[in-house]
Amino acid sequence: MSTAKTFTAPPTFYKKFERKDGNQETTHYCPGCGHGHIHKYIAEALHDFGLQDRAIVISPVGCSVFAYYYIDAGNVQVAHGRSPAVATGLKRANPDAIVVGYQGDGDLAAIGGNEILQAANRGENYTVFFINNAIYGMTGGQMAPTTLLNMKTTTSPRGRGQGEGFPIRVSELLNSLTAPYYIERVALGDNANNRKARAAVRKALQYQVENKGFSLVEILSPCPTGWKMQPVAAAKWTLETMPKVFPLGVFRDGGGPELGHPWRRAQVALADVPKLAGTADENAACLLEECGRPITEARVKIAGLGGQGVLLIGQLLAQAGMLAGRQVCWMPSYGPEMRGGTASCSVTIADAEIGSPLIQNPTVLVAMNGPSVDRFGRDIPAGGVLLYNASMVPETPNLTGVRVVPIAANAIADSLGDPRVQNMVMLGAVLACDPTVSKEAVFAALPQVVKSRPELIELNKRAINAGIEAANAVGR
Repeated sequence: MSTAKTFTAPPTFYKKFERKDGNQETTHYCPGCGHGHIHKYIAEALHDFGLQDRAIVISPVGCSVFAYYYIDAGNVQVAHGRSPAVATGLKRANPDAIVVGYQGDGDLAAIGGNEILQAANRGENYTVFFINNAIYGMTGGQMAPTTLLNMKTTTSPRGRGQGEGFPIRVSELLNSLTAPYYIERVALGDNANNRKARAAVRKALQYQVENKGFSLVEILSPCPTGWKMQPVAAAKWTLETMPKVFPLGVFRDGGGPELGHPWRRAQVALADVPKLAGTADENAACLLEECGRPITEARVKIAGLGGQGVLLIGQLLAQAGMLAGRQVCWMPSYGPEMRGGTASCSVTIADAEIGSPLIQNPTVLVAMNGPSVDRFGRDIPAGGVLLYNASMVPETPNLTGVRVVPIAANAIADSLGDPRVQNMVMLGAVLACDPTVSKEAVFAALPQVVKSRPELIELNKRAINAGIEAANAVGR
């Protein structure tokens, strides 16, 4: 009986590259390039570990931008250097996903240098495969952050000098952090080293499955075209010259060198967390039992001029929603002018997770001036509410199917002795017309949000009550 074993590409690696133009039987990589090896190692591990349906591969800007030609898994294309930010969002939104960041040296160590540093420092539970070929291969062979001293490129024709800085050792840099769990540098070029690279790829993915935290495998890879070498010579240079600057080996396999992995540290009991003096009263230290009416999703848009306190209304609503145990999102938007320019913010408060911070159809629009009515009034859906500052909008807006409530916010604020509280008057009107959060939650949020002027808290409360009375007087 024959004991021969047939080796084939894993099912997660396409047998025919139908997404690719031209010859769909071969990859677009140059002969001797290392990307093909790593693609197959990743695809093989995803299949062997049963991860294909959970995997999301983040393709970078670089030669491997078309990784989705070859790997049959989820894929996201990102801007140059932004893979760690996208990976963080994907993993936190989908904890069961297996997120793979695939980045080159220009993508990761140049424009993306800060992002990879911060993701590693947070210990984000995703896997990074960092392809280091010491050059910008896709765009013409320019000097990269990892280009070796005296190495000639199109932008360093005399060789990289100290005036251009030294090669950045990414693995050593990240190893100085506490949070990363696994960091290893391997190389491609012969069978022995290729086997080590394959094992490192599998280990890094397995650690993500086990929720160990941040893993990075740096892979020294040949770039024959960029280096202007034949493939055999490029493989030899990868194994003999590059490790003199980028030593191979395991830098980290387990938690940080001093404190251990942050996920394994004992959590501090909530009672032992020191309270910040003057930031909240005792009633706001924990979630409020009374949090307003049950809701599906309330979308509040607040707009006006810079200086009218537009953003503060949104902050208070958002803080009150958090104190009430709701899901909350607050997103500001304002022009370059500190005062007198346009300003708006969007606040979403919901009982379930919020899909997007953007609000296209607000259920409540608070318009502090006429242009805000013109700009956003048409976006209110039928059954929504428009609260407008009648002190600055003399004519009643004509909106079909929308409840229109005039509030003379400036006049009411003047009667309270301070024109600045016009925004609190409008906030009170919001509470009267759409009690997504209760007045008690807003009052509890005031000391936290208006902490720099505690003497104004009582005035703000009076203004909120006045706004509630004004809205109730208009009737439903």
